[in-house]
Amino acid sequence: MTDNHKYSATTYDIIVNVLPRYLEEQSKPAENHFVWSYDIEIINTSDETLQLKERSWSITDANGLVEKVHGPGVVGEQPILKAGDSFHYSSGCPLSTSSGIMVGTYQMVRENGDKIDIDIPAFSLDMPRARNTVN
Repeated sequence: MTDNHKYSATTYDIIVNVLPRYLEEQSKPAENHFVWSYDIEIINTSDETLQLKERSWSITDANGLVEKVHGPGVVGEQPILKAGDSFHYSSGCPLSTSSGIMVGTYQMVRENGDKIDIDIPAFSLDMPRARNTVN
């Protein structure tokens, strides 16, 4: 197992940390099926309360195929983060190639109803011991 790299982005005093992991036990390289999990931590370092309402992802595989994903909340929740709060969740992503990249945004709503987009850092999905491909 290789060292996992943590990715981080900060927007409007909201920190988003991502730690991807290749799931060898769920992947079947001979069938072009590769699976990753990713752990996300969202930290509200602002002085206001925000609610995560929507997520948008752009997932690109090693062949340049792009999949767009958009929907309400994350893992079935629309968490409210008060000043100083954090929220953690885990999810996953299958690809038909041994590497890829994900990037996205969370749409959050302030108490006054204003909507803001929070960056999810681009992070690499790489199969350990695979020939490196520039994504």
